[in-house]
Amino acid sequence: MKKVMLVFGTRPEAVKMCPLVKELAGRRSFKSLVCVTGQHREMLDSVLGAFSVTPGYNLSIMEEGQTLFDITQKVMSGMREVIKDERPDIVLVHGDTTTTYATALTAFYMGIAVGHVEAGLRTYNIRSPFPEEFNRQAVDMISDVLFAPTETSRENLLREGKAPESVYVTGNTAIDALKTTVRDDFSHPMLEWAHGSRLIMMTAHRRENLGEPMRRFFRAIRRVVDEIRDLKVIYPVHMNPAVMQAADKEIAGHPRIKLIPPLDVLTFHNFLARSYIILTDSGGIQEEAPSLGKPVLVLRDTTERPEGVEAGTLLLAGTGEEAVYTGFKNLVTDTALFESMSKASNPYGDGFASQRIADILEERS
Repeated sequence: MKKVMLVFGTRPEAVKMCPLVKELAGRRSFKSLVCVTGQHREMLDSVLGAFSVTPGYNLSIMEEGQTLFDITQKVMSGMREVIKDERPDIVLVHGDTTTTYATALTAFYMGIAVGHVEAGLRTYNIRSPFPEEFNRQAVDMISDVLFAPTETSRENLLREGKAPESVYVTGNTAIDALKTTVRDDFSHPMLEWAHGSRLIMMTAHRRENLGEPMRRFFRAIRRVVDEIRDLKVIYPVHMNPAVMQAADKEIAGHPRIKLIPPLDVLTFHNFLARSYIILTDSGGIQEEAPSLGKPVLVLRDTTERPEGVEAGTLLLAGTGEEAVYTGFKNLVTDTALFESMSKASNPYGDGFASQRIADILEERS
């Protein structure tokens, strides 16, 4: 029986790893164990609850004002003890967080195999997104098994010299999660507030967008909402004080823009499913939205998900005020553009990525 340890620490990681946790738990060929670092605390707990996942270990590293140095040091120190006690056959990490990087490096130092879920995403700009682009490249360098969500990701890895027999195209586990969370009978007071209008869901939190870039695209969004009266925006504000400060300055108090606390994953996915379009600088939403038929305006200068741009599900706007204003306004006024984006095929999978990953791990036992 193969002992598999799954490690994650943030809300987005949890959303994408919990379907895999459930898949492995249902297979007799694995003894699986979950360790969370608590890089996010409340937001992480809400996802675990939604998927009924109970960690075997929780490092609870989060503290107010934590830095990348703090996270890296605490994760490596904590994971060293967990891995020493459990001695798993393989450690599975996800994506590009500091938890992912520090865990993979610890496992590598201790001679434990690393499996990277969502491997091969690239912007090839080491500072955009920061520090995620470094993290994922570094994790891919030391991983033994690479689960690429798309053919483009696989090609990136092979071009970088990864052994073909170590790289597998699986689809993205984010799509698996939607099968659990999106419900036909969902209701919520905020959806009642938006009833009769076109609901725009927005997220914004990226480190490289903090400060003036974020203020610029907030101003652009406010201008469009001022001009087009049937739009209502719901923005679950990230808990980073810099994000809250920018939102308070530029868009707080608008009668058709609601700033609300972060949402649990079930509520958030159901809000996405009932939206007209999505404005985001998130990575995961770029994958989830096409499955829901929702066009996405990406509030970033680069994206590691070019498949969505090529497929026509994503529109890369950048962070300039005029560019975001034009992109947003076009999406809500150009019916042909909206229709083409909402009906574009989803390049990120069919909802069976976790099953494929489990099958691969069984075959490699």
